[in-house]
Amino acid sequence: MKNSATFLAIGAMGIGAMAQSLPTDTLNLHEVEVFATPKAPVELLPLSVSIIGSDLIEESAETNILPVLANHVPGLFVTERGIMGYGVSGGAAGSVNIRGVGGGNKVLFMIDGQPQWASIFGHSLPDTYTSGDVSKVEVVRGPSSLLYGSNAMGGSVNIITKHATMKGFNGSARMMWGSYGTQKYGVNLGYNNGRLNAFLSASYESTDGDRRNSQTWLASQFASLQYRFSSHWKAGANVTLTETKPHNPGSIDDPLNDMWTRIFRGTAALYLNNTYDVSSGQVQFYANWGNHKVNDGYSASGTATNGGVPRDYLFHSKDYNMGINAYQDIRPWQMNTTSVGVDFQHWGGKTWNSMADGSPDQPGVDKHVNEVAGYVMMQQGFLEDKVSVNAGLRLQHSSQFGNILVPQAGFIARLIQGNTIKFSWGKGFRSPNLRELYLYPPHNPDLKPEYMWNYEVEVRQLFLNGRLDAGLSLFYIDGKDMIQTVKEQNPYTGGQMMNKNIGDFRNKGFELDATYAISDKWSATANYSFLYTTDNVLYAPKNKLFASVSFTPGNWQFSLESNTVWSMRTGGPEKENYSLLNGRVAYKWRFTDKHRLTAFCKVDNITATRYETIYGFPMPRTIAMAGLNIEF
Repeated sequence: MKNSATFLAIGAMGIGAMAQSLPTDTLNLHEVEVFATPKAPVELLPLSVSIIGSDLIEESAETNILPVLANHVPGLFVTERGIMGYGVSGGAAGSVNIRGVGGGNKVLFMIDGQPQWASIFGHSLPDTYTSGDVSKVEVVRGPSSLLYGSNAMGGSVNIITKHATMKGFNGSARMMWGSYGTQKYGVNLGYNNGRLNAFLSASYESTDGDRRNSQTWLASQFASLQYRFSSHWKAGANVTLTETKPHNPGSIDDPLNDMWTRIFRGTAALYLNNTYDVSSGQVQFYANWGNHKVNDGYSASGTATNGGVPRDYLFHSKDYNMGINAYQDIRPWQMNTTSVGVDFQHWGGKTWNSMADGSPDQPGVDKHVNEVAGYVMMQQGFLEDKVSVNAGLRLQHSSQFGNILVPQAGFIARLIQGNTIKFSWGKGFRSPNLRELYLYPPHNPDLKPEYMWNYEVEVRQLFLNGRLDAGLSLFYIDGKDMIQTVKEQNPYTGGQMMNKNIGDFRNKGFELDATYAISDKWSATANYSFLYTTDNVLYAPKNKLFASVSFTPGNWQFSLESNTVWSMRTGGPEKENYSLLNGRVAYKWRFTDKHRLTAFCKVDNITATRYETIYGFPMPRTIAMAGLNIEF
């Protein structure tokens, strides 16, 4: 599946980018303040960091943040199987990898620092990452286990929610309609009286799907409440509830009937935050839980999956992930910041099958794991803070595998005006999940964590009085003790297959990115990543290029973007190559500073390119959407 026309078109236009104000599919509450306190300021990290702000998310007209990250974060790739609905069971999409490290639970997703993953199977929860309540997303492209522990082996994605800061009541609403019977609705409401901040967000979306048996619906609600006691102390709480039912049509070689997953996810947190001149920190209690009901479906042709016979059972799983994290950033003397923290995590779940004939349920596993950790990270500046040296160490204890040490060190140099150089060396790890430890016949309760060593250098430079920002990152990754299933006598099951810590891999490559503010009406951005890996990693493009250009004359807003992938394994006999061209246009009416109306439309895959990111799941051809966004 090759299509170079869009790449040539973008190349002829030059480097492309997003508009300053494109049509918004999320909800703009005028002024937005980030209320979450990170475990350590991003500028302390010697790793490569990408920050995706709310403006960019709103301009994308996407209701899920994953496509936005895939475009604007070099080295990050997300699988898809259709127009909407990632799912969590067999054939699910939404697998995220960074620099070829991902799948399963090797990239940690968080909401305001709360880990978000399904504890039994270890995967992230892509359908729940809706964009309506997002202030910004911080993506660390490299191991983040020093601060966050397990599952941040390949990197971390921290979704930071937003609060309204305009005094009184304000809000907005959106409506979208488009191809394949797709419709999306959302509303946000905010209130602020100076001390009390309240924020509500709700959304609903559905689609008939681009293939038979691919219909999906999703409903999500978010609420947060925060009270500021003084200029130094504030407390808050938030809760998110998401319910969705994506259908999986199966591969085109083995289409399925009645394969669906009913997913309910919830997350909640209570926190107390302090901010002083010499110190700031937070203590947070959180819980994340899920209830999944899965029908594995049957072959539509009657010749393959389950012999064309409907299943006589439903698979169920309940999982939970709860804990406490506390940290404090201390500035004891000039040009020094020391971050100290402790984490406790209790996670686990159970599985069972419910029989259609009413016979007793068939139990699966019911297990849990406890983990406790402490860490310290220090950054010291020299030469009037032109050079900063960073080092840290984490000690984590697991009830399942014992202790693991996680070191990290690096430096940041700003010796030339507009120039930044980062170097880092560090370790990331991933704890085995319950599926690998206990669930299926290859299971092995004696598994140890997977881990990797990461070495990277990043150089950034501002040109043209800061209007052009360009960066280059080079990395080398050495992975050890990867969990693989091998043909070997399993003493725990009596079978001939067993999970073991025997794998290793080496990834290396580089990433380029640039943003250019050409004028007050024209802007451009682009990023390119190259990846070489010793393993045949799925869903990790060897070459990935994104470029876009935007034009904003008056109240009009136009953008054109291209996304190109070369040499990616999707599970099929051949590697995938494709290039996509997307366009957006909008017109904004400004009645007052508070009241605005935006009408917009977008067309994805304008050239109707044939492509797929998962073998056997062809993506839709051209997709058109139009809508309105109202601010009040």
